[in-house]
Amino acid sequence: MHELIREAVDNPGTAWEIIKMDRDVTEVVDAVSDLSREDKIKLGATFKRFPLACDLTELIVGTCASDLEKIDLMGNCMLSDTIGATIHVCAYAFADIAESYGMRPVELMREVRETTEVPLDLDHFGRYGPMRFPRSITGCGGQCYLEGPPFEGCPRERIHARLLDREKEGLSDREEWVELSSSVAVNLTPVQGAETHAAPLEEAEEVLELARKHGKGVEAIMFVGDGYDDLISGFEAGLEMGVDVFVLEGGPFNLAGDRLDAFAGAVAAARILTPGKIVATNGAYEDECRIGLRAGLNAIITGFPKNHHGYMCGYTPGTARRGKFGLPRVMKIMREEVESGLTPVPIQKAQLEALAAAVKVSGTENVYPRTLGYTYVGDAHWACLPSTPLYERVEVKRDVNALVKMAEDGDIHGRVAIFGARFVSWVIADKLDGLVDEFVIVDRDPWVEQVTVDNLRSELRTDVHPGNSDDEGAYSSADSSIVSTTIPQISAKISGKFRDTVTLV
Repeated sequence: MHELIREAVDNPGTAWEIIKMDRDVTEVVDAVSDLSREDKIKLGATFKRFPLACDLTELIVGTCASDLEKIDLMGNCMLSDTIGATIHVCAYAFADIAESYGMRPVELMREVRETTEVPLDLDHFGRYGPMRFPRSITGCGGQCYLEGPPFEGCPRERIHARLLDREKEGLSDREEWVELSSSVAVNLTPVQGAETHAAPLEEAEEVLELARKHGKGVEAIMFVGDGYDDLISGFEAGLEMGVDVFVLEGGPFNLAGDRLDAFAGAVAAARILTPGKIVATNGAYEDECRIGLRAGLNAIITGFPKNHHGYMCGYTPGTARRGKFGLPRVMKIMREEVESGLTPVPIQKAQLEALAAAVKVSGTENVYPRTLGYTYVGDAHWACLPSTPLYERVEVKRDVNALVKMAEDGDIHGRVAIFGARFVSWVIADKLDGLVDEFVIVDRDPWVEQVTVDNLRSELRTDVHPGNSDDEGAYSSADSSIVSTTIPQISAKISGKFRDTVTLV
């Protein structure tokens, strides 16, 4: 593994071979640890490429704090929804705000769900429902982040006090919280030596099972810690539990001798190991955010003033304190560190709509966590988006079942060109396997085209050929053509150029 990972730094083909293999956590962390800082960054960036991982960069936004007025919470949620940012629901704060207005906590969660359409990411959720904390915790000023590392427990020795009697009062609403959510976070830090910082692992396992019962994605929060043993214990626990996404916490919870090397290495290792292809951070100083983004971070959890995620990402020791508005600062950092490609940085609602359309076209039964060939079809977004009003709103012209009907009726036949070689093309080819003579896969990115052809050849009976990034050649050689992208502008551009192509949106 050491030699392969060293080669993968500069060779995405080797990275693709690693994806095909069973990956041992200790071997991966060992190999990544041996790399220089620059090679860790290059490795993580390589493993962020499609289809090795999700190649989007996005904001997840904490909108709530226990002492916010309801009007401010709702406005924060509406603003996040408008810019297409996932809403990070700190369940204890929702519960505190709701009760201050004479509401049952779940009623406020319902209201947010009815008012917004982006994913809701549920955190601070336990075996009884929303965790409930004393005022000393809900009003925490962020002293650990303000002082900086090393983390030796809460500076004021007040974590992890819970008001369990109040939590138990909400047990009857527990399942509805999860039903209303798109994803649920669990905390792995107890296995990393931070038993006082989070619920016991057994409780996290219960929450994960509840999330799975309702078909929701699961994120695992873990510390960078010492950058080696702590990473191994966190990754192993998460993979054994079956989580989808790793969320790395640095800041005072990054205890490594070289913080930035450790953060880059943690991101790169998570890139290789995470099943759902997404790596995020919920707490990282500005320098960690920057090196993490260069090493392949997909998402940063930030927040509005008073929300604890508002100061936990993007600031520095001495400046990170409650009341900071992290969202605009993190957005600026993202745009400085990540080059825009097919999508803007960070992604916006239009990109969420295109993703939702891709899932709707493909069918939820055909995408992540389902695999095809060597890897998953899609990523954790594809599991979370169906649990949103946005998914219900998005309309498509036809789905893969309609394409199958067209093939059975002879309207799609012979040599079929598929324009675009991303995940939807995989599902299309899989569903039309045996109904047509052969496929030509064409994409403007030769790497994407090459890997898709390799993956489909490993699975299908029908011959699959590369189109060599030549749209004209693929179209002229085909009997039928399908545009697989669900980005409306790109679909319209291709279909306008080539007559009689079949489009999905």
